[in-house]
Amino acid sequence: MAYKISDACIKCGACAAECPVSCISEGDERYVINPEQCIECGTCAGICPVSAPNHE
Repeated sequence: MAYKISDACIKCGACAAECPVSCISEGDERYVINPEQCIECGTCAGICPVSAPNHE
């Protein structure tokens, strides 16, 4: 399952900068992950200071 970013996101952009497949983009209220492009590597979850990315 692809990762999904929760409401805990503080929009710091760390996850988008580190994503190896560039599937994370800035949304209106938080960053969002394109589930069709996500390779489930967990890089976003490891870099996030508030643990916002989680498996769906």
